[in-house]
Amino acid sequence: MRTDPESFVRANTGILMPPHVPEIRLHLASEAHELWLKTEEELEQIGLPPPFWAFAWAGGQGLARFILDHPETVRGRRVVDFASGLVAIAAKMAGADEVVAADIDPWCETAARLNAELNGVSLAFAAADIVGSERAADVYLAGDVFYDKSFAALLLPWFDALERAGAVVLVGDPGRAYCPRERMTPLATYEVPVTRALEDCEVKRTTVWRFGQAAS
Repeated sequence: MRTDPESFVRANTGILMPPHVPEIRLHLASEAHELWLKTEEELEQIGLPPPFWAFAWAGGQGLARFILDHPETVRGRRVVDFASGLVAIAAKMAGADEVVAADIDPWCETAARLNAELNGVSLAFAAADIVGSERAADVYLAGDVFYDKSFAALLLPWFDALERAGAVVLVGDPGRAYCPRERMTPLATYEVPVTRALEDCEVKRTTVWRFGQAAS
C-alpha cells in the first residue's frame, strides 16, 4: 500500500448524506468527483483497488432504509454486514448488539471506521473473505452483491447454509442480473436515487429480500 488510506479517504471525499438514508453521514465521492473515473493505471500507481467504498450503492441504501424503518430486524442481535459498511452503521443505529462489517478491501476498513465515527457508533471489522464460513451471527446483511455471475455462484450455497443454520439473510438488490429472486421473499421495494457515473439511470428500483424463503 503506497499511500495512507485515511489521508486518501479524507482528501478525496466529502461528508454527505445518502439520499435514501439521510440519517446517516458518510465520506463519499460527490456526483462531480473524478475518483471513479481514474484509470486503472492511476489507481494501481497509488495502490488503490476500485473505490467501491466511496459510493452509496442502491442495494446498500435500500437495505439500510429497511433496517432503520424496521429496527426489530436487528435489535439486540449479532449482525454481519457483508461487503458494505453503510448497512452496518444502520444496523448499529437500529440497536443491534454486535455488528461486524466484512470486506476484503483494506481501504474499506478505513472508510468504515471513519464513517462509524461520523455517526457515533462502533463497529468491528473483518478484513477477510468470509464467504463459506460457518454461521457466526443472527442476521447477515448483503447489499448489492449479485452483480457478477461467478460471485453469485459462490454466495448462493453459503447463504443457503447460513439460512439452514438459523440465520436470517437479508439482501438489498437493485435489479442485478444474477439476483436469485425465485429463491427469496420480497420484504420492501424502494426508489433509490443513484449517481449516473455508476448506473444507467438516476433512480434504481431496489428490493429488500429475505433469502431462503421462496417467493409466492
